[in-house]
Amino acid sequence: MTVTAESLFQAYFWPLYPADVRDDLAAARRTDANPAANPAILAHLGEAAAVFEKMAPAVFGEDLGLDRSDASVHRLSRALTTARREVWASHGAAGTPDSELFNVVVHGAAYVGACVVQAHGGAWSVRRPLWESFVRLTSRAGEAELAVFHWLLKSLADGDEGKTTLADRYRTHVEIPCARPEELPVIASPDRKIPRLAKVRYDTLYKHLKAHLPEVRDLGADFPSAERFDQYEFAWLDFVLLGGGRMLLIHGPGEGGVHLFWIDAAGFHKSAHIPSDKFPAHVLKVSGEKIVVVLSVQEQQTITEMLWWGP
Repeated sequence: MTVTAESLFQAYFWPLYPADVRDDLAAARRTDANPAANPAILAHLGEAAAVFEKMAPAVFGEDLGLDRSDASVHRLSRALTTARREVWASHGAAGTPDSELFNVVVHGAAYVGACVVQAHGGAWSVRRPLWESFVRLTSRAGEAELAVFHWLLKSLADGDEGKTTLADRYRTHVEIPCARPEELPVIASPDRKIPRLAKVRYDTLYKHLKAHLPEVRDLGADFPSAERFDQYEFAWLDFVLLGGGRMLLIHGPGEGGVHLFWIDAAGFHKSAHIPSDKFPAHVLKVSGEKIVVVLSVQEQQTITEMLWWGP
């Protein structure tokens, strides 16, 4: 049986919702439960995050270094496995406050929200029950409401739903909008030319970078795994240094179109996929602050533009 975010919600959380919220959940999710900004209510969310920090070594069986940094959310994301989900589900009755899975998710959501508040100036927007609270974040991309509770639920689901990890969502909705790419350290001179990789495999990519860009020592834990990378079936890969040498863009035609990977001094930063025809091959150009990708979609030429640090 496939476990979905909805099935987890119904089994472990829905029975604990107050009756009036169950009568109109959509309205409850729209309604500010702390319009007077009572600091005592906000303190409960901070306390829930602190509880998660204390309980994490026991429920995860390791020290995740939960210091409320962005990096800690990535470590937490890697620890949210289906195997652990099944263990948590076996401890305590579903639909009760004694359920370990319930406690991991609600306190974990408070922790992720606390990271956004502390590291990026986010602000809690309180809802009933408290774990439905979201974080309002203002960034270069505008204002967003981050449903961190639902991020945790989706990250524990099976199938395609669970493939988008907590780290993926955090990177997309928090780190990238708040990024200041102009402050990234320079990897190498933007004039350095890195030749095309014609025979693409996971191991040949690492050898290629070691030979031509040794400054990138590690692609990072969030770069696609060897298995996933081979599934892209790349015909070739090209490399270009961007932002005065602050980022490396790796791009090539593969499964379903053009794939792009941005690498900074710390490793994998983000990726993008642009659906396109297999032929003719795409052309990527750098024009000032922009990347311009010329490709074919259903035999029609299409141009996609984005800023050099990605979409």
